Amino acid sequence: MELLKTAWTSVLSIIVLFLLTKLMGNKQLSQLSMFDYIIGISIGSIAAECSFEDKNPERMIVAMTIYALSAYAVSIVTGRSTYLRKVLIGRPLILFDNGKLYRDNFKKARIDISDFLTHCRNQGFFDLSKLRTAVFEYNGSLSLLPVEADRPLKPSDVELAPEQEEIMVNVILDGHVNDANLKKAGFERVWLDRQLRGQGYSSAREVFLGVADTVKKTLQLYPMEVRKQSADPFE
Repeated sequence: MELLKTAWTSVLSIIVLFLLTKLMGNKQLSQLSMFDYIIGISIGSIAAECSFEDKNPERMIVAMTIYALSAYAVSIVTGRSTYLRKVLIGRPLILFDNGKLYRDNFKKARIDISDFLTHCRNQGFFDLSKLRTAVFEYNGSLSLLPVEADRPLKPSDVELAPEQEEIMVNVILDGHVNDANLKKAGFERVWLDRQLRGQGYSSAREVFLGVADTVKKTLQLYPMEVRKQSADPFE
């Protein structure tokens, strides 16, 4: 009987969590502000306790509802007041601009220079001289503006209309062929084997990642690299 009651309260808490998340919006799933983070972990903690609450599980549900409604209220208030938006949600901070790093904003953002450089590399900037401005957003992401002279050339800059690319399909992962993806992409094993031999591989076991281009009908292969890197440039 106790197990059935635990199962029922668990299912009920999942349903309530789903409805409350729909109320608060998809922001809880992706771009969390500090307030959203607090509300999220609080509701999650209450939901977990609700599963083992034998006497009054409805009290837990009321508490979760109050937390969710407070998040909804904050979203309305911050949409109307710029000042409250800065206090409750936060504001963007310029960390780098025109060759200068702003140390005070690094302290406000609670981010060190190593984390900053990691964010830059994640977005393809290994050289800060290629950057004009770096803005630390309230949700913890980093927005980067490249130097105009070094930004990638766009087809519209030279009045070109290139062919639309499609999503690349993973057909080999860690030495194993994904037959479902291969078939979905419109290819067969015979074509895959021919591509492997043409690029110097005897079998798919020698390939760590194989990606097929459905438009150009080509296959990009990345081998199993067993050698260790001689040096770490990021230490």
